[in-house]
Formats: sequence, structure tokens, C-alpha cells
Amino acid sequence: MTVATDPKLWSRYVALGDSLTEGLADAVPGQRDRWHGWADRLAVKLAQRAETAGEPFAYANLAVRGRLLADVCGRQIDQALALSPDLVSLWAGGNDSLRPRVDLDDLADRLDSGVARLRRAGCDVLLATAYNTSDSALLGWTAPRSGQFTERLWEVARRHDCYVVDVWNFQALHDTRMWADDRIHLTSLGHQRMAEHALAALGCPVDPAYRRPLDPQPKPNLLRQGLGVAHWGKIFLLPWLGRRLTGRSSGDGRVGKRLTLQPVEDLSSTFYPGS
Repeated sequence: MTVATDPKLWSRYVALGDSLTEGLADAVPGQRDRWHGWADRLAVKLAQRAETAGEPFAYANLAVRGRLLADVCGRQIDQALALSPDLVSLWAGGNDSLRPRVDLDDLADRLDSGVARLRRAGCDVLLATAYNTSDSALLGWTAPRSGQFTERLWEVARRHDCYVVDVWNFQALHDTRMWADDRIHLTSLGHQRMAEHALAALGCPVDPAYRRPLDPQPKPNLLRQGLGVAHWGKIFLLPWLGRRLTGRSSGDGRVGKRLTLQPVEDLSSTFYPGS
């Protein structure tokens, strides 16, 4: 596993994954169905470092909501390798963990094969572990399989000398204000924290304040909590179940939001520094 002592500079960054890397719930003000996301925010940070050193930088994001690990480690890696990146981030597996049945050995094998392809092509690889849902009333049942997948991911990282974002132990994300109403996607604040956490995993200087907890929030009213769960079930759970029963995905017909490597200044339509 890579532990950086002298931070590297990268010039061609490609992000792979599902809705978390696409950036859902980190909305672009005034634009329908357009998202910032932690990978966009990380790209801006990496571009600033490259610019300071007088080096070029370009970024692509091939992530698509709803994608399973098989697609990310298959088609998305094929697309990424065609762009000849020097850094690839890969955060996936969460959608697999929500399926009634999941073969963790198969997932680990797919991840290992995909990472091996990237490393053979000369790419540095940034992996991200699963989120620890053990304290979630709604998603706690996924914690055992997510924990086992995280253990396997660390093994893959050590085998192929990858960087790893340790989301599992990232305490800042255990604040409900980091999560959107659907309880699955990060808010803008959550994406900001995740971007800093990823930058730290790459061995780059960061402001340690990103790890500090937010100011305490008032205890939620029990009635309001119950109404919130009911609202969540109607607005998010039922449509999700409907897609599962009919074999559909929220990502059907979609492609990544940045299919080519572009300079970061071209992110103005999907990212606003300082927002």
C-alpha cells in the first residue's frame, strides 16, 4: 500500500465509480441534475498543486449512478485506459452491498483484476473503502458485508501498492448533516470533507480542520424522526424497490459527466471553487 512521504504531482486524473463519485446531492446551484462531488473537488485541489509547479492538469469523471462493481471494473476501466491517465480513483461496491445476495469473493476478484490492469498501465490508483453503516437504523444490515469487502479491498491495495481513502474509519461522516435526505448520498459538506480526506490519502498537505466534528445539533424530536423515516420510505425506498423488482437502474441510459480529459478551468459548469 502506498504511503506518500513526498507528495507526487499528477497531470491526468480519471474518476471511476457510481453515484457517490458522480457527485449526487452536491448540487450545482441553478442547474437541474448537475452535480459537483468529491472527485470534482479533489481535481480542483490537484490542479492547483500542478499549476503551482508549472505543470498541466486535466480531469475526467466516468462515474455513473447505480453502477455495480462489475461495470466499474469492466467498461469504466476500459474507458479510463483509453485516456492514458496517471491517477485513477475507484470507489464502488456500495450498490452491490444493497443487493439481496452478493458474492464477496467475486467482488474482490473483480476489484483485484481491475486494479491490476490499471497498475500494469502505469496508473497510480486511489481506492476508497466502504462506509461503516453499523450505526444506521436503515442500512445497518449492510455493515457485515461492507466490512468484509473493506478487508478485501485493503488486501488488494497492499498487493498492488495503491493509495486508500479510509472511509470506514472516517468519523466526520458519522454526523447526519454529512448525508442527504436519501440517507445514501453525501451533502455538499460531506463531499467537501471527502475530497480533503482523499487529498490526505494521496499524501498531500491538507488543513486538519476537515476532521473536526461539527458543532453539536439539537436532539431530534421523536415524532419528527418518525415522520422523516416515513417520508424517506415513500420518496426514496419505494422507488428503489420498484427499480429492483423491474430490473431497472437509476443509471440506465446515462454516461459519465466528463468523458474526456479537460482542464479544470472547464469545470465552471459543474463546480464552483469556494461553494
